[in-house]
Order: sequence, then C-alpha cells, then structure tokens
Amino acid sequence: MTKIFGRDMAHASQLTRAGKLTEATALIQSLLRPKAGTDAPPQEGAVVPGLADKDVIEGTCTPVGDTPPDPEPQKTQKAKARKTATKPAPRARRKSLGETLRSLATGGMPGMGQVVSAPDLPTDAQFLTLSHTSPQGSRDYRLYVPARKAKGPMPLIVMLHGCTQTPEDFAAGTGMNALAEEAGYLVAWPAQPQGANMQKCWNWFRPEDQARDRGEPAVIAGIIRDILRDHPADADRVYVAGLSAGGAAAAIMGAAYPDLIAAAGVHSGLPVGGAQDVMSALSAMRSGASGKAQTGSVPVIVFHGLADSTVHPDNGTAVIAQMVQARSGLKQIENSGTSERGRSYRHIRHDDKKGRSIAEHWQIEGAGHAWSGGQPDGSYTDPEGPDASREMLRFFAQHRQAK
Repeated sequence: MTKIFGRDMAHASQLTRAGKLTEATALIQSLLRPKAGTDAPPQEGAVVPGLADKDVIEGTCTPVGDTPPDPEPQKTQKAKARKTATKPAPRARRKSLGETLRSLATGGMPGMGQVVSAPDLPTDAQFLTLSHTSPQGSRDYRLYVPARKAKGPMPLIVMLHGCTQTPEDFAAGTGMNALAEEAGYLVAWPAQPQGANMQKCWNWFRPEDQARDRGEPAVIAGIIRDILRDHPADADRVYVAGLSAGGAAAAIMGAAYPDLIAAAGVHSGLPVGGAQDVMSALSAMRSGASGKAQTGSVPVIVFHGLADSTVHPDNGTAVIAQMVQARSGLKQIENSGTSERGRSYRHIRHDDKKGRSIAEHWQIEGAGHAWSGGQPDGSYTDPEGPDASREMLRFFAQHRQAK
C-alpha cells in the first residue's frame, strides 16, 4: 500500500467515524477505481466505473423460510429439488458501499438474524440461561446440556453467532444442539449485546479484541472456565466455532488460547489480524486479507461459500494458511464431491503423520454468506449442504489438548 493510499484510507476512516458517510463513500470509490491509462481489470468487489453505488456490494443468500411451501406431492418436490439443486443460491438486494460503511461504523458486518421460537427439548435436556462477569466484561450465554449424559466429563463446543443474530437463532440454524444430543456434548452460546456492538457483532477487527487476556477473547475464555468449574465438561476437549464475525472471533480464540481450545471451526470468517480498524475491515471483507503470521495455532476446519460476496472467500484460504504455516510435515489431500442435495464442493485436508486431519478447507460452489447445511428455522443458512455442523463435530472429535 502506498503512503498516499494509506493516508487517504486513514482520512476515509476519520470521515466514517465522524458520520460523514457520503464523503467517505466517495473517497473510497475514487481510491478503488483503476488509474487512468491502465488496462488492469478491477479486483473482485472493487467499484467499477460507470456502475451506480447500489451495484457495489451484493449478498448471495436470503434467509430461508420466506418462500411458501410447495403444494406439489412429496415425490414431485424431490424430483424438483434434484433438478434445481445445483443452481446458485438466490441473490439478495445489492448493498451499497454507503450501507456497508454504516454497518462497519457501528462496529460490524451486514446484518442477519431473525426471531425464533423456543426450541423443543428432549426429555431431561436443558437449555440454560447463564451469565459471566469478569473485569474484562459481562456476557449472557445459553448452555445446552444433553439428556444423554456421557459416563465421564463431556466435550464442550462454544458457538459464536454472526451479526444481529442471537444464540437462539444461531442454535436453530446450525442444528448443533441436536448433534450434541446424539454425541453427548455440551454447547455454549455466548450472546453479544448491542451495548458492545450496535449490530451485536463480535468485534473481530479491533486490536483490543484480538489478544489473550484482553477484551472479548478474555470474556469468552471466562465463560469457558465458568462451565469447566460448574458443569461436567472435559477441559481437554473444548472447541470453538462461529459464523462470519463469530468465525473471525473463533479464529482469534484458537490463536490466543491454545492451552484452552483444542480445535476451532471458522465458517465464512476472516484470519487473525486481518483488520485493525473499520477501513481495513472493509478492505478485508471485500478483497480478502492475509492476517498476521502465527507462531502456533490449534487445528482448524474452515467452511466458505465461493459465492460469498459479504466476506471474500480468500479469507477462508488465509485462515488455513495461518494454521498450516505454524506446522510442519503435513500431507495435503484434495477431494471433491457433491452434497446429498446437489451442492458441489472441494475439500482439502492437511493430515499429520498419524493420519489426523489438522486443517480442513471446505470450498462450496454456489454458496453465499450462510451456514452450510443449516436448518431453515434459523437465519443465514444454506440447507443445500454439505453439513458444516456434522463435519465440525467429526473434526473436533479427533482432537484434544496435548499433554
């Protein structure tokens, strides 16, 4: 980045913080346009001269559940599903650069989320409402305690929701509680309040929320320690996963607390240190970011839709790169496949000498900014699959804290 470009982006950041979004939008558009006399095509997500501001950023997934049920018989519906399964996800209204700036100015990503009804629980299962308080801050959280109890301490998965979502919405969309019931896992669902972020996003792009024993990572670690103290949770099998801003926060937790977290799942997220403020967050979301080199990291599984126009798919590649660069002797194995509902994907594994999968990258054709294989009861889900929740659970089961 040139000094002039950096100076101008800093100015745009000042305009955004001051609420002068029209001026900030115009400045960013001018910076992203190709220089006169060059033939190089603009990067994906950049402003193309001649296009209106409304054409800049687009979403590629609409909340599931807005379409009325098909009255055709079940057999016809299945045939219709097979016929249309490979079509790209429907496109939502294109978001303007100004809208995105407003979103980031309040501390987050484009919104998602919907109100969901109380879940039906198996007999003897619990979905507790709890709270954590520490010098770093306070957060409410839900804790799913399965009816099916393991003989010993149970593994714990911490699920970090996306912007404007709630723990209940995220739980309904991912279906992780149902899988936890099958496997005998505890699942924690921390809630990011509007007091911490206007859109209830985890503040993944702020330096004070990217390090150990500081800010939001310290609060999430405090929730984990509370659960380890008060519930039959296995300290050697604690995992963290998240979507979008929550995915970026999950990556941060894996890097900041490798002594607490055994493995991480990052869905449609960004690498650790991929942004340091609002303007670099915008750049990372639109064009990808490499993040900061990590000296060590926990095993990670990444899901990212290749049609995601909210968080560029290159960010998923960067999350994998951060983890792989910190390890040696890994064997790369590539496969491709199709989900049961016709969604094509590419699957890249990095195995250690024992044959354990240390890093996995799932790149999903035609999928947008949505939880792969999710349930229609929650927001921003893509039921076409593959099933990210089930694959994350499989991946986590391979890993525990090294002794």
